[in-house]
Amino acid sequence: MTKFGIKHIRSEKIESGIMYGQFLISSLLPGQGITIGNLLRRVLLNDLGGTSITAIRIPGIKDEFSIIPGVREDILEILLNLKGIIVKSQITDIQFGRLKIKGPGVVTASSIQLPNDLKIINPNHYIATISNSNILEIEFKFEYGRGYKLAKHMFSDSVSEFLQTDAIFMPVQKVDFKIENIESLYDNNNSLTERLFIEIWTNGSIAPEEAFLSASKLIVNLFNYILINKFSSETIVDETNNNENAKNLYGNIAIEELQLSVRAYNCLKRAKINTVADLLKYSPEQLQELRNFGRKSGDEVYAVLKNKLGIIFK
Repeated sequence: MTKFGIKHIRSEKIESGIMYGQFLISSLLPGQGITIGNLLRRVLLNDLGGTSITAIRIPGIKDEFSIIPGVREDILEILLNLKGIIVKSQITDIQFGRLKIKGPGVVTASSIQLPNDLKIINPNHYIATISNSNILEIEFKFEYGRGYKLAKHMFSDSVSEFLQTDAIFMPVQKVDFKIENIESLYDNNNSLTERLFIEIWTNGSIAPEEAFLSASKLIVNLFNYILINKFSSETIVDETNNNENAKNLYGNIAIEELQLSVRAYNCLKRAKINTVADLLKYSPEQLQELRNFGRKSGDEVYAVLKNKLGIIFK
């Protein structure tokens, strides 16, 4: 077996705290470059977690139509600005921060008071402008997660509750890779090897080399789990069977947890399909009859059910 080598060949910090790293994996067998490159790219973009603002509470504010006296931005503009704040956390527990500042002046992320386990990567990030001597006060909720979280109920009926906001947890913003073929000059058989260049851009909450190592550990742990647990049988669902057992097993899983595309998700919600149990009541033919639910959406739903829950539609 060929012994491949790994090098960290370039590191750079770009504007707004973005970090860039380039890595080289050499002496790969033909075909291994595309396999490793694709696997690492998927894990780096989808499986690494991060911390983000998921909700805020402003005294006297309960919906997007409210205004804060003396503040130039409306509530929606402030929520959009807060999405750009990049946070690094040492723990995965829910944490809270607070901002209280008197105007006039420009409010940036550096004004947020945080617990010791949290750090803001871009403290100069703009939040709002106070045009008079009024006080702007905001309480923040920070959560750890993976991927992208949509606010289920952005605005509340009570001023004492938090207003939820969309959250971006992914610390890795972009991954590129390229493969080069190398022909050995010292081998009479003219053996061919590959070398893989991987480029990683992060939001600054994690260094590219740390992201590379974390993704590699996730991959190793996943395959170790498969080796330890061997194989398990899949649950097969026939569209002619009402599948009471599957309904009982998956009935409490909301379709939001399936992380479907916006089109497929909206089609199911319009049909009042809120859980996996509701979904299992429909045959593939019945799903195709839903408004705007095409073959592509159907294939997506079947693939997600198979990959996440082991359910296969015949």
